Parts: sequence; C-alpha cells; structure tokens
Amino acid sequence: MLQTPGGGAGHGTAATDSGLMSIGTVLNVLRDEFPEVTISKIRFLESEGLIEPQRTPSGYRKFSERDVERLGHVLRMQRDHYLPLKVIREHLDAMERGDAVALPTVGRQRDGETVLEVPEGPTAVRIGRAELLAAAEIGESELAEWESYGLITPFPDGAYDAEAVTVAALVVELGRFGIEPRHLRAMKAAADREAGLVDQVVAPLKRHRNPQTRAHAEARAKELAGLTVKLHAALVQTALGVRLP
Repeated sequence: MLQTPGGGAGHGTAATDSGLMSIGTVLNVLRDEFPEVTISKIRFLESEGLIEPQRTPSGYRKFSERDVERLGHVLRMQRDHYLPLKVIREHLDAMERGDAVALPTVGRQRDGETVLEVPEGPTAVRIGRAELLAAAEIGESELAEWESYGLITPFPDGAYDAEAVTVAALVVELGRFGIEPRHLRAMKAAADREAGLVDQVVAPLKRHRNPQTRAHAEARAKELAGLTVKLHAALVQTALGVRLP
C-alpha cells in the first residue's frame, strides 16, 4: 500500500531518470488500491495543482515516487474522508512545509460529543466547464453532443461532478472502436435504473433526522453502487463469453 507522504522538499522535484515513471506505470501502481482511477483523473488532479510531475522535452509526464505517494494520499483522502480538493491541497502543502497538522475533519462539538456533519447536498468534487474540457481533452462540440444524449449533465450552476472526466475519457475510448455517443444512451438508461434502485433502498435512511443515520445511508449507497457495478460487469462478460483481467 502507498504510504502517506512526509515532510521535506516539494513534490515533483528532480529525480534520476531510472526513478521516474510514465503516467501509464503510475496508473498500474495506483490501481492496486484505487481500481477506479483513470489517466484522466490523474491529469485532472495535476490541473488542480495537487501534483507537479516533470515533463520530458517532448512534453510527456514523468512521475517520481514522491509524486505517486502524494497521488495516493489525495485519492485516499477523497475516498475515506470526502474532502474537497482545496482542503486536501492545503493540508498536503502544510505537510510539505513540515507543519504539524491534523487530518481535516467534518464535525462539531455538542455537549462534549463529536457529531458527524452530513451536508444536505452532494459532496462530490465539482469542476467548471473549461476544466472538464481540458482534463478530458475534448472540444465544446463533443461535450455539447454528449450532453444532448444525457451522458454528461451539468449541475444547475453549470459546474460538473469531477466524475464527468472519467465518463468523458471512457466515451472517447469507446469512440476509437466505432461506438458513437448515440449508441451509449441505452447504457445511460440502464445506469439510471440501477441508481434508482439503490436510491430506493437507501431513501428512508437519507431522510432520517439523525446525521449519523444519514451518514450510514451514504456508506450503504456506496456499497450498493459497488455491488451493482460488479454485477453489471459480470453480466456483460458472461453475455460476451470473455473474462477481463
């Protein structure tokens, strides 16, 4: 497992060529602990200033072991603590300076008891339209087309869930095999039905007045989402008669 980075020099500093890794190698290293991570997600975290990999004269990213450790820490803080990237960046920068800092938490004190605060709205990281276009390396026309098919949907304020970067990257990859965005509407509809089923199960917990019960609802939703994704993958593999590594 990747270790939490300690103090010392800033990330992305010089290293010997033999100690540098390509973005594909970094992806393979991280996927042992973070199977859902993608190259687009790594690029997005770079664009947000969470990591600063070196660049070759031809522009290719090269990551040091310290960069990979920092990436692991960022992904772990997102996964385990639901912290926004701004908070994560400030926390890691403080660690890089050698400051003694505690892991940020969401909570408050009441009668000497720490009570978990559960936001009423989505806790997902949000990105702007320009950030999405840059991270996914797509144009306005492509994004507009995908939005028309419901593959990517902005929030009312025009921002996007950061997971839209992953969706965009997968749409691009499928396009290389001749699968067009209009062909993916059935997959989106199936995903919406699966999400509706999960939401139906956890809805009573989400409406509960106890914040800890609502927190349990979020954990249950993540668990059910993971199970539905695994079932969907297994069904597709069975239908095609293939086995993925």
